[in-house]
Amino acid sequence: MKLAFDSENFYKNACLFEAGLIVVAIVLGWLTGINPFADLYFSNSAFLYGVIGTIPLFIMFLALERINAESVAAIRRFLLETLGPALHRYDWSDLFILAAIAGISEEVLFRGVLQPWLESYWGALGGLIGSNIVFGLVHAITPLYLVLATVVGIYLGLVLDYGGERALLTPVLIHWLYDFLAFMALMRSYRASKLSGNHF
Repeated sequence: MKLAFDSENFYKNACLFEAGLIVVAIVLGWLTGINPFADLYFSNSAFLYGVIGTIPLFIMFLALERINAESVAAIRRFLLETLGPALHRYDWSDLFILAAIAGISEEVLFRGVLQPWLESYWGALGGLIGSNIVFGLVHAITPLYLVLATVVGIYLGLVLDYGGERALLTPVLIHWLYDFLAFMALMRSYRASKLSGNHF
């Protein structure tokens, strides 16, 4: 069964949804007494770690593109069938903006509020794992994707403290740049499939 997906209004709806997560983060932060933006500041090291930290995730993405196992192929088909028709309508600058909104909003929510909140009850390890199980669940388009998203979330939660300082900019940049590269790769694959006449 295919999910209904409004590709014509995708960009507007996706931007609004992702931006809405910032509101969720602010409300959750107010309820828990945590400032979602407290650790979001610029530093040269956080910026550098963010750029370099994108590389392993994108290598993983490219590796998964070459794996023909059915569980991986199912994720690939789903993304191409749903996101492909939407993404190919836009140019790289639109996708860069969407990736930025997603990277900022999701990291402010999951790493800026949820992880430190759970850490205050369960300790550093419990907060890391608990917040990223939730992160995985909200990205769970298939069981394997749930696992992959949870692992990616744990990676983002770990780099939050990389270098000895809690810097939200690092996972924000990784999330932002990874999403942008993944969007561009999906758009390219979709356009190539249309030119060749292939169907998913």
